[in-house]
Amino acid sequence: MAKRSTRMIAKRSMAVALAIIFAGFGAGVVSLARIQLIHGEEYKEKARMQQLSDTTISPQRGTIYDCNGEVLGESATAWQVYIVPSKIETDEQMELTVEGLSTILEMDAETVRKKASQSQYNYVSVKEGVENDTKNALAAFIDEHREDQALHTIIGFDPDTKRYYPYNNFASSVIGFTGSDDEGRAGLELQYNEELTGTPGRIITAKDGAQDDMANQYESTYDAKQGDGLVLTIDRVIQYYLEKSLKQAYIDTQAKSTYGIVMDVDTGAILAMATLPDYNLNEPRVVADASVQAKLDAIQDESERSKAEGEALYSQWRNRAISDTYEPGSVFKIFVAAAALEENAVTLDTTYTCTGSITPSFRNKPIYCSNHAGHGTENFTQGLMNSCNPFFVTVGLELGTEKFYQYYEAFGFTEKTGIDLPAEAAPVAGVTYYAKDKFTVSDLASSSFGQTFQVSSIQMITAACAIGNGGKLMQPYIVKARVDADGNTIAETKPTVKRQVISEKVSQEVLGMMEQVVRGGTGRNGYVAGYRVAGKTGTSEKLSGTDASARIASFVGMAPANDPKIAVLIVVDEPKGQTGGGAVAAPVAAEVIENTMNYLNIEPQYTEEELATLDLKTPTVTNLSVSEAKQKIEAEGLTPKVIGDGDTVSYQMPEAGQTIAKNGVVVLYTEQDSERSKVKVPDLSNLSVAEASRRALNAGLNIRIAGITSGEGIVSYRQSIDKDTEVEAGTIITVYFKTNTNIDDLA
Repeated sequence: MAKRSTRMIAKRSMAVALAIIFAGFGAGVVSLARIQLIHGEEYKEKARMQQLSDTTISPQRGTIYDCNGEVLGESATAWQVYIVPSKIETDEQMELTVEGLSTILEMDAETVRKKASQSQYNYVSVKEGVENDTKNALAAFIDEHREDQALHTIIGFDPDTKRYYPYNNFASSVIGFTGSDDEGRAGLELQYNEELTGTPGRIITAKDGAQDDMANQYESTYDAKQGDGLVLTIDRVIQYYLEKSLKQAYIDTQAKSTYGIVMDVDTGAILAMATLPDYNLNEPRVVADASVQAKLDAIQDESERSKAEGEALYSQWRNRAISDTYEPGSVFKIFVAAAALEENAVTLDTTYTCTGSITPSFRNKPIYCSNHAGHGTENFTQGLMNSCNPFFVTVGLELGTEKFYQYYEAFGFTEKTGIDLPAEAAPVAGVTYYAKDKFTVSDLASSSFGQTFQVSSIQMITAACAIGNGGKLMQPYIVKARVDADGNTIAETKPTVKRQVISEKVSQEVLGMMEQVVRGGTGRNGYVAGYRVAGKTGTSEKLSGTDASARIASFVGMAPANDPKIAVLIVVDEPKGQTGGGAVAAPVAAEVIENTMNYLNIEPQYTEEELATLDLKTPTVTNLSVSEAKQKIEAEGLTPKVIGDGDTVSYQMPEAGQTIAKNGVVVLYTEQDSERSKVKVPDLSNLSVAEASRRALNAGLNIRIAGITSGEGIVSYRQSIDKDTEVEAGTIITVYFKTNTNIDDLA
């Protein structure tokens, strides 16, 4: 009985054991099925990630060129430094890694330590965009500690790219910049980010059980595809002229900002565009203005300072030529003139007697002219030359609200121009301009002389070009073509006519009026000897601001007036001292026009009056006898000055072919090793042409005359070399002249 009971217990135990075994096996089968059928792909991916290293190769960003193929922005090969924190096993490895990386990469040691302490990770990026020399220094450091600390298993490199801008601040508001992720953040870099970016590549490498890369035969590389390049309509030389003149105006006027555009009148292509102050494209997150940085440094609260710094950076990145709007002031009168002539509301012979103000029947207060005494009786051209507000109020009322609004729309002031740059200001009915259904005759009166509405600079110059090219409103553009890595053209921008706004006849009539504005009106400081310039000044109150005295000064000019090739718009925001467009913006435009016309090899055509005052070119007299040299110089209307006791001229100053004023001095050295004669530059400001020439000549120097030189109130306002500077005798100093008489255009 006992034996039977024992056998039964054994059988039960075996059954239980078998049941447990079968249950465990069944659970294993179920678990395996769950892993394979339900979570199979998930675990496969985890296994693949453990067995493979998949590294992205950043594509090289497309190059940005000017219209002549000059590189303005490009990417170059660089490196991304990474660490494998999981491989750091000792304190000595940790300290050596932190010390080496922080020193060579010029990084904060604690920042590196935090990255290196993430022991759960096999890959942590330390720094991107590392240049070759730095990478090589780090590679040498790693190799030095390969045997004792195995740093080659802890620190590594991946291919990367870095964006370079060879001219730093040049065209900064247009080109823009990229972030650390190589994505466009502003300007063309942002607008054309997709085209510039390219396609990433990959490096796939097998890993062993210790998570080390295996031999090369287990590696697959898929090359990155470089992004498309951009060929701009910007010409680097014209851009340089614009920026140089705007920078000087920014300094001279102590303005809040200055900005400008140079446009091809016939096509709408942007030849130059600039905003001052600007910033360094290679250091976009550094506040460029020292005075702004000083104010930021003075802020004690960290969050307040951080917010202010962000605002300062966004302000310096802003392309004011397309993103800012302003009351155009009297420049807008050219469009009122065009509309009125087109609709036969007036003719060139229409006259008006200006008494200094006008009070329309629907207003209680008068609208004043800039000349409160009145201009007297003037024809339509004279009305524009004098920028007479009462005359243009009368013309606007004659045109009527419906027709005025029709041309306001036709010239493009109610729509974006569509330029291929980001953040173009959007006109808003009822905000930046009057809504059509609420446009009254009172609004018409103020609009007729350019107040109480706002436009952007790109709208203004695009509309002005419609007057200059026979009446066609063009689509402005700044990218001429897209090219591949080999320079082959992928896409090309063709000039686009949006609509015909005015007739060829009216276009020529308004250009003729604008030329007279520069010849004898408020735009006289836009005059350029040898080139017929058509232009119009503008000075407006900043109605949207809190400072009642704040002004916007502007000038739009085109040349040559009989067949315009270029248009130039200059805007000076809140100038100090003189605030009129004729005083502060027109001279800047004249400089840009003169330099650009010369650069484009457009032959000057001088009048007899201009020829009589024209600067002379110095003749070649080196290697001639002193007597021959003196005779040749005097024959050119210049004055020789001999230094040395030799018989032959070994060196002359100025050198041959330089431009100097009549009666200028040419210094002749007769001994090769003669010490050059030095003189101090006198103060040549606030002088007439004759006085400046005489003072320079007495100091043994020459002047080159720039700007207007005939008429009332002509004075020098700037010289190219500062007073008291020591220079070589005979040196040429450019002296700039303008008039301050009868150029006001603000009531």
